Amino acid sequence: MILAAGLGTRLRPLTNTIPKPLLPVGGTPLIVWNILLLKRYGFHQVVVNLHHLGPMIEQALGDGSKFGVQIIYSYEPVILGTGGGIKQAEPHFSGDPVLILNGDTLVELDLGALRDFHHARQAAATLVLREDSDAVRWGLVEVGEDNQILRITGKGLPCQSPAIPRMFAGIHIVHPRLLRQVPTGVASSIIDPYVSAIERGERVLGYDLRGYWSDIGTAARYAQAEKDVRAGLIRLADRQFREPHASHN
Repeated sequence: MILAAGLGTRLRPLTNTIPKPLLPVGGTPLIVWNILLLKRYGFHQVVVNLHHLGPMIEQALGDGSKFGVQIIYSYEPVILGTGGGIKQAEPHFSGDPVLILNGDTLVELDLGALRDFHHARQAAATLVLREDSDAVRWGLVEVGEDNQILRITGKGLPCQSPAIPRMFAGIHIVHPRLLRQVPTGVASSIIDPYVSAIERGERVLGYDLRGYWSDIGTAARYAQAEKDVRAGLIRLADRQFREPHASHN
């Protein structure tokens, strides 16, 4: 699932007329970078949630066939946040664990290795984490032994043992059973069921990301991402794909 319903308020006025997932980086919309990354690692069925300027995203992506995937849309007349948005899309899930990405994040990550890690550890959820000196500002994630997440923004297990500070990179795998307690049609954060699972002693694990990552949340980071692409720090997963320029107009 790609989360693409956000308002992109920090990138206004750009996002007044273009939804943030469609902002081009290196000539290709952000969300397409993510779709091609999914395809590279064998994910061919993609759910995309829509709210702000949603019809533009649907028009640009279509049914996904031009990217070699199948895209299903989950519409949110009222924006539901990460928890409510994933819950709204639950009818499209098969009952197996679901990989979630943010539609406005640029990342280089072996999703196959992430999937194997999650399955091998039989985790209830696996969150992709990064080492970052500003982890507290982003939202501190504290990791203990065997990759077990102990606390997220201070919530979870008591502070009894040393923990490694990390930040959540916005990529995660969740077993749908953790969605049972998430209310339908109500805005919420997916972090809440993760914290509850941690408190119950379930395996909520951290997976360290060492490759490229950029949250295109501000004009400065958007400009930096363009420079990074030109410098070859990150490359499009499918070099044969070229988005028609008309879709950016």
